[in-house]
Amino acid sequence: MGKRASRSQLLSTLTKKQKKHLRDFGEEHPFYDRVSGKEAKPQICQLLESSDPSNSESESESEPEHISGYHKLLATLKNASEEEEEEEGEEEEDSVGDAEMNEEDVSSDVSVEEETAAESAEMPENVAISGDPDENHGEEQPAGTSQKSPAEFTDTKHESLFSLETNFLEEEGGDGSSLKVSQDPFVQHVNKELKEKEIHALPTNPRTTHQLKWPVMGQLVFSSRFQEMEMFKPPKDIDLKSLHLQKPLESTWTKTNSQFLSGPPKSNSPFTPLQKELFLVMNSYRDLFYPERTALKNGEEVRHVYCLHALNHVLKANACVLSNNSRRRGQKPGLCDDDNGFRDQGLTRPKVLMVVPFREAALRVVQLFIRLLEGDSKKKIIVSNKKRFQNEYGSDPEERPPNLKRPEDYEAVFMGNIDDHFRIGVAILQRSVRLYAPFYSSDILIASPLGLRTIIGGEGEKKRDFDFLSSIELLIIDQADVYLMQNWEHVLHLMNHMNLLPLDSHGVDFSRVRMWSLNNWARYYRQTLLFGALQDAQINSVFNKYCVNLQGQVAVRNVPRTGSISHVLVQLPHVFQRMEAESLATVIDARFNFFINKILPQYRDAVMSHTLIYVPSYFDYVRLRNYFKKEELNFTHICEYTQKSAISRARHFFLQGEKQFLLLTERFHFYKRYTIRGIRNLIFYELPTYPHFYSDICNMLRATSRGEEATWTCTVLYAKYDAQRLAAVVGVERAAQMLQSKKNVHLFVTGEQ
Repeated sequence: MGKRASRSQLLSTLTKKQKKHLRDFGEEHPFYDRVSGKEAKPQICQLLESSDPSNSESESESEPEHISGYHKLLATLKNASEEEEEEEGEEEEDSVGDAEMNEEDVSSDVSVEEETAAESAEMPENVAISGDPDENHGEEQPAGTSQKSPAEFTDTKHESLFSLETNFLEEEGGDGSSLKVSQDPFVQHVNKELKEKEIHALPTNPRTTHQLKWPVMGQLVFSSRFQEMEMFKPPKDIDLKSLHLQKPLESTWTKTNSQFLSGPPKSNSPFTPLQKELFLVMNSYRDLFYPERTALKNGEEVRHVYCLHALNHVLKANACVLSNNSRRRGQKPGLCDDDNGFRDQGLTRPKVLMVVPFREAALRVVQLFIRLLEGDSKKKIIVSNKKRFQNEYGSDPEERPPNLKRPEDYEAVFMGNIDDHFRIGVAILQRSVRLYAPFYSSDILIASPLGLRTIIGGEGEKKRDFDFLSSIELLIIDQADVYLMQNWEHVLHLMNHMNLLPLDSHGVDFSRVRMWSLNNWARYYRQTLLFGALQDAQINSVFNKYCVNLQGQVAVRNVPRTGSISHVLVQLPHVFQRMEAESLATVIDARFNFFINKILPQYRDAVMSHTLIYVPSYFDYVRLRNYFKKEELNFTHICEYTQKSAISRARHFFLQGEKQFLLLTERFHFYKRYTIRGIRNLIFYELPTYPHFYSDICNMLRATSRGEEATWTCTVLYAKYDAQRLAAVVGVERAAQMLQSKKNVHLFVTGEQ
């Protein structure tokens, strides 16, 4: 009752001590509680002299009522007393369940920490794909500051500057007339209309293929599931004007590509012979698979030409949108109800997706874009957030150990910043580049497979988004062989989410969206450029399954005449043992059973010590490791996840002969390239993914030559499904003989004098 009486207490009746207690605790001290039935005295309020009684009623309806400090104090006392009454009712329940709550607090703290960590890990994805700077996911940020880590940063300041909806084509950029030329491959591709009966007949249409030999790229296979398919040969001379390059690329390309044009003076071609053939295929908007792109030989040459094609595509697409913006602005309202002439974009803005393995590759791509846009022009282009980009994607040369000696191909692949978890949006508008643009405000997305996987997420995850992949018109996957060493599942996951209908509109103007995009036919218009260093069944599968471009596909299919076995320098007998497998699904179990029943018993004797078992697949490595532990064999093992101290111990035990077997994974060799000393017997559980790894491992035998050369052995397991890898090691002619022969064992000897 004392708390209810406190509502009727007048402020003037409280002493200083009572006021202090009321201010500190929100209620009077219980000592002063009393019951009073008297009503509070009414408060007399005098109107100001400037007030007008004639419009007091209208003002009372429009303006909020003035609340005195006394009523505010009573309101706080009332709220405090009500909260106290609720707390008093809950005290008994709290006291009864006190012990249980203490136990739950421990677990709840752990779960809160885990949830906080998970949210902080997922923040980059939400920020990167969100165009709303107010979305802080429950975290308040002071004005002018940023609570985001560098990986979470997105540029929200230049949204209006790079918006396609609010900008128009500048006079110096042309009037878009070049885009209206019927010979322009870009215009022909995006304006070509498919019929619904063609789409329905596509699954049953046979794939038509034709082979053609080009001077530099070699054997090309043209294929298509659509009825119309045209083949062409590269011309001897090529003119930049005939390629329909968008300004300013026609004038900047020659200088940007000058480092590769050290050919004969009589040749005025702006391309190298390889670049010319690659760009002719790219510019025809056919899918391309080029499996001879190596970081040591022609990697930068290929990167230049696909960056030219990607930038040319984006500049043309944006020029078309800006030109139509100008036309619509000059058009009188209600003059024409048909907006089909203005359908010039997809359901979302991102047009180009470039998948690269490391930050260094992304850095070089962006630098190429800037150089292609600047060229010889004295006027520098505007690049927002350039310094931040250099800091996050660049590398410090001093961080690299000075005495680290690795092969040339290793140095070429792992140069610069080799972080493999990144993604960045790039917006390009005429002569300006915006780095760290939100995904839905970007023209080009540059990311690693892991960086995309954390955004796309998996089934059942709440925070996932893949709408930005819905309107990708050009997909470039560079260094596909490196993803085999990272996680190929990320690439497959990406391909399964390409060109799906978005779940949200993202503010799109549907009157500007192309009809084939609204019909969910975007995958038939997407061009895919796939570059790698080797022919591999998994890469071939992605190209054959996910590339359904209506213009057709072009794949380079050159067969290796001489294999990597010719680079083995040591005198060594190579015994190739063929195992039989009924199907591709059973080859894994067949290989394991063949190894433990036929191969391993020959090496169990103590005489066959210092045996290295090279295992390309991590899953096979785990299976063998568990079997060796079960059989209590004297072995040690090294994989890509092994700590440095454990690696040193394993190498020491194997060199000294304290461990008879050493299990070694291919990914460890790919990332480390350590020389394993003490090898006398070598077993390839499966043929290596990279052909030159075969000669690398075999040449390790000479690292510790102590006169045991006569006892060295090398055994290789293979099946008929390993035809590509076998041809890369022994050559195509020998591989054909080995696969067709009735004998299951074949012997090669290298290093003979």
